[in-house]
Amino acid sequence: MPKNKGKGGKNRRRGKNENETEKRELVFKEDGQEYAQVTKMLGNGRLEAMCFDGVKRLCHIRGKLRKKVWINQGDIILIGLRDYQDAKADVILKYTPDEARNLKTYGEFPETVRINDTVTFVEDGFDEDIEFGDDISSGDEADPVDGI
Repeated sequence: MPKNKGKGGKNRRRGKNENETEKRELVFKEDGQEYAQVTKMLGNGRLEAMCFDGVKRLCHIRGKLRKKVWINQGDIILIGLRDYQDAKADVILKYTPDEARNLKTYGEFPETVRINDTVTFVEDGFDEDIEFGDDISSGDEADPVDGI
């Protein structure tokens, strides 16, 4: 049987998160990159994002971020555009809400971007025509559930 030479296994590393408290330098986009906001999580390391150039893209979370950085709906991310597929991109970086606010004050984002809200990108007035019936049954009728 082999001897364990390390200081614990997978579960020991899972509990640590060293880079949470330290401040990192703000990363701006370069050519071939774009800012985006996550609209829908698709699973299997993929998500749908609305880029700030107006195009909705299918994005793939790269392996470096996959199990370490949790990305949720409404997060601001930096994506790398593909030369050969315009509708697909790769997630390079997730911005914290503080970093996203800083980028917005620098004028990197459009003014319409809402940073700390979950965005669904549903047209206004989409769910206004739903009506619920206010049928209240009178007390004379016995509920079949109550009679059991």
